[in-house]
Amino acid sequence: MNLVDKITENQVRTDLPEFRVGDTVCVGYHIKEGNKERIQDFEGIVITIKNSGVAKNFIVRKIASGVGVEKTYPLNSPRIAYIKVVRRGKVRQARLNYLRNLVKQPRIKERRDKEA
Repeated sequence: MNLVDKITENQVRTDLPEFRVGDTVCVGYHIKEGNKERIQDFEGIVITIKNSGVAKNFIVRKIASGVGVEKTYPLNSPRIAYIKVVRRGKVRQARLNYLRNLVKQPRIKERRDKEA
């Protein structure tokens, strides 16, 4: 373990659920407007998970009013209130960049995890 990893290991969040590319997630993000603060939900499909450690981020995409909207979230940000996994998707690719060319929301099969 190098020095940077030792310094940043206590900044990595462990309270968030495990999710993968292809999963549909609902991200609650703190929004500050003037002197008020609220939590705004953004629900969509995870198309990419990049980097590792404290610099890990992920991109969520949804289609709103016929227009594709993507947001990039840093995973270890204190602005993220919660992440809920709505559906677990079964995909065979690490990055779903082909979704950017689609007009409609894709249908992704649901992953069924083996339970012991």
